[in-house]
Amino acid sequence: MNNRLLFALWALCVVACQAPASAATPTAPAAEWLSVELVDARSGEAFGLTDFAGKVVLVETMATWCPTCIRQGQAIEALHAQLGEPEDLVSISLNVDPNEDRELLKGYVEEFGFKWRFAVAPLEVTRALGNLYSAQYLNPPLAPMLLVDREGGVHLLDFGLKDVEDLRAFVEPFLEP
Repeated sequence: MNNRLLFALWALCVVACQAPASAATPTAPAAEWLSVELVDARSGEAFGLTDFAGKVVLVETMATWCPTCIRQGQAIEALHAQLGEPEDLVSISLNVDPNEDRELLKGYVEEFGFKWRFAVAPLEVTRALGNLYSAQYLNPPLAPMLLVDREGGVHLLDFGLKDVEDLRAFVEPFLEP
């Protein structure tokens, strides 16, 4: 085997075997998409994630047709209840399906009784999520989520449905003063 091939195999092994970053270390860059204007599906009010600076923001990407998203939403709801509805924890669900609109999303939110903010992600946000964090953030059944910490650092959660205990274990360290 030549030296270049050996080096490439070694580099691949090093990258593949590295442990995931801890919750205390941002796993993704803060991004411009955090300041893009969103519209709350229920109220019609404009907001941006930067409006919640100094708070912990849990972001879920979703679609109304996704059964996994309903279950993930129920876990988010349970998380807020278990933590006593902390004022410094904000949850936002971003609909990343380009075929869905605010009215459809509003009906979904009302049907399931979810209490946090839901918004249809503008194309700019959808592209940024896919480009910065991977196209898997645009696949709602994978239950993609991320957390924006008090300083604006972005932390990616593992893919897959997360129960309330998983969410609590990930979120609680960021809520500590």
